[in-house]
Amino acid sequence: YVAAVYEHESILSPDPTVLVDRQSALELMGRNLDIYEQQVVAAARQGAQIIVFPEDGIHGFNFTRSSIYPYLDFVLHSHSVKWNPCREPYLFNDTEVLQRLSCMALKNKIFLVANLGTKQPCEHTDPHCPSDGRYQFNTNVAFNDDGALVATYRKHNLYFEYAFDSPPEPDYKFFDTPFAGKFGMFTCFDILFFEPAVNLIRQYNLKQVVYPTAWMNQLPLLSAVEFQQAFATAFNINILAANIHHPALGMTGSGIYTPVKSFIYHNMESYGGKLIVAEIPVITTDYETNLEKTPFRVSERGNEQLPPLFYAEMMYDNFTFVPVWGEKGELQVCANTLCCYLNYQRAVITDELYALGVFDGLHTVHGTYYVQACALVKCGGLSFSTCGQEVTDATALIDFQLWGNMSTPYIFPLLLTSGITLDFADHMGWKNNYYFISKNRTSSGLLTAALYGRWYEKD
Repeated sequence: YVAAVYEHESILSPDPTVLVDRQSALELMGRNLDIYEQQVVAAARQGAQIIVFPEDGIHGFNFTRSSIYPYLDFVLHSHSVKWNPCREPYLFNDTEVLQRLSCMALKNKIFLVANLGTKQPCEHTDPHCPSDGRYQFNTNVAFNDDGALVATYRKHNLYFEYAFDSPPEPDYKFFDTPFAGKFGMFTCFDILFFEPAVNLIRQYNLKQVVYPTAWMNQLPLLSAVEFQQAFATAFNINILAANIHHPALGMTGSGIYTPVKSFIYHNMESYGGKLIVAEIPVITTDYETNLEKTPFRVSERGNEQLPPLFYAEMMYDNFTFVPVWGEKGELQVCANTLCCYLNYQRAVITDELYALGVFDGLHTVHGTYYVQACALVKCGGLSFSTCGQEVTDATALIDFQLWGNMSTPYIFPLLLTSGITLDFADHMGWKNNYYFISKNRTSSGLLTAALYGRWYEKD
């Protein structure tokens, strides 16, 4: 099928904390919706059957609970009401944004997924009801090619979004399409948690996911395109990911991903939006995990000199590292119960320092979640203290096999190359109690090769 995602540079309110009336709010959102409309037309011309827009793209961000209120549409989160906002605009008040989105889908005969703020009045008898008598949700909406509202999803894992409420129970939301079956739906920070993202995919055996996001890149392990691809690979699904474009805030990175191929956009240099359109296969069966024929060698070391252990902060976590020196070698490094092993060979020795790092613990900055990670990274400079820094360019081509005795089945294989480009492993998967990833010669200089494990039970 043909899919489209649009990375949108949203027109933002000059001061999102100031209270405005509904009319002014609609005016600002209308300017963003005008751009959406142009992109839907362009995508439909290229044969797209579905288009996905980013999180916060219509209204922007950094609101307070009260200042966002004029920007909120009313939407019923019930399955029972069948509603086509374009054809039936009179059913509810405050649905101007939904009506425009619905009409775009209808006019262009395309499935459309967008993110907006929504409101829902609640009774004080409801124990979860906020004191101002209303819920405010960060909401994804999906329309079919006739403009009917086919699914709404309320973001569960909020990322410092004080204007919004988390729904009392996680939403498991998907919608059906004639061209690719069911599409699941979640938003941004949700991708790092079991509920509802992982549970949704597992429970309903979903093979396609739409993913609006407003993601701030964090190297070396959590740049948007790097993690989006790892997620598609780990769950053997297609992901249509639309990010917001604000390079000054570190926000870029969208793509259309299959487990074996990616169409991505990552651009920190220039401004403006970007439409990606790609034809991808519908996934019906599981891809075979490509297992290595060669067994792992964990060498019995004699009295040879072991490289020094050192500690450095990476992703706000205290990693234990060993340097990756020389043209080839075998290394291991452990922390808590996790041991990471690396066999490597370099084509040409460059004056770049690489290190193998391990972390097994609770990550506590910008969210709390338990991580098990084995990571081969390029350091920022030549001293140990630069390992874990954000690096975007590299020249070293390295053949490697990286594995670890992970305690969780949820492993996201990361492979990031120079200029924030992606590569795919030759082989990866479980062998005995080890998860491994291997690659002969990356297409360009290696930035990060890592196994990013999420141990959800220990969050």
